[in-house]
Amino acid sequence: MVWLVRNFNEYGYSQGLSRAAIGTLAVLVTAALVWFALHRNRPAAIAGAGLTSALGIGWLAFH
Repeated sequence: MVWLVRNFNEYGYSQGLSRAAIGTLAVLVTAALVWFALHRNRPAAIAGAGLTSALGIGWLAFH
């Protein structure tokens, strides 16, 4: 998250704080859903939620 704050103006997050907040919140909710879907297998839940967060926030930052 610190990296995103430092590079806020260089990536897609420069389109506005409200759009960035909504997109990031949507990604985090999706990651939480992945976590709950895989909660019986803790390593898979951690990996799935982490991968979802990283890919989602990365996609938001560069598009």
